[in-house]
Amino acid sequence: MKNAFTMIELVFVIIVIGILSATIIPRIQTNPLQEAAIQLVSDIRYTQHLALVDDKYDNNDRDSYGRVKWFRERWQINFGAPGSANSKYSYTIYSDSYDDSTGDPDDSEIAKNPQNKSQIMTGGCGSGIKDIRNDTFQGMKKMNIGESYGISNVIFSRSCTFSRSKRLYFDHLGRPMYRKLGASSDNGSKQAYEPNNLLETDCIITLVDNNDANISLAITAETGYVKILF
Repeated sequence: MKNAFTMIELVFVIIVIGILSATIIPRIQTNPLQEAAIQLVSDIRYTQHLALVDDKYDNNDRDSYGRVKWFRERWQINFGAPGSANSKYSYTIYSDSYDDSTGDPDDSEIAKNPQNKSQIMTGGCGSGIKDIRNDTFQGMKKMNIGESYGISNVIFSRSCTFSRSKRLYFDHLGRPMYRKLGASSDNGSKQAYEPNNLLETDCIITLVDNNDANISLAITAETGYVKILF
């Protein structure tokens, strides 16, 4: 009866393990750029979900001139450029109230993390939001994609850029919109659907890391379907 491995068998097992390790380990190593893209796809879809389940329509919600204002509160995802949060790119999901529709949300206007209600869905962009390195920060550090994933730039295609703004809105049907609603410089701000407000062609968002590598997402016009472009 054979009670132990021979030296040759042991060496053979070690060689096999080495080959498997060399083959498998590179495949399971993390890719921060891809991780950031996957996270962003999920959060864009969640923003769309909020717009679908939280319709802001209220025809009685009007300003002192009798103009409807509910549409300015549509759910949006907004990217803050370096300088707004530790000089890193970050983003926030929120519904900006009309009364202070500055484009910068306060804590009460930001979506809650569905997995942890004590957290708000921001990476730190927006005035008045605490620094992510502060112990009292109530946001989500992973949404500071510059800090967490080394993202150095976020590029929006021309089809979804308005006045250099990097944000997307969704209406009650989940359709993507790209103009900053309620801006004083916006000639169509009196209307719920402004001229060319809805996306007419796919919006491409490109994430660029510190090594100038990049990955792109596509948000489909009309449906708002979002996917990673490989």
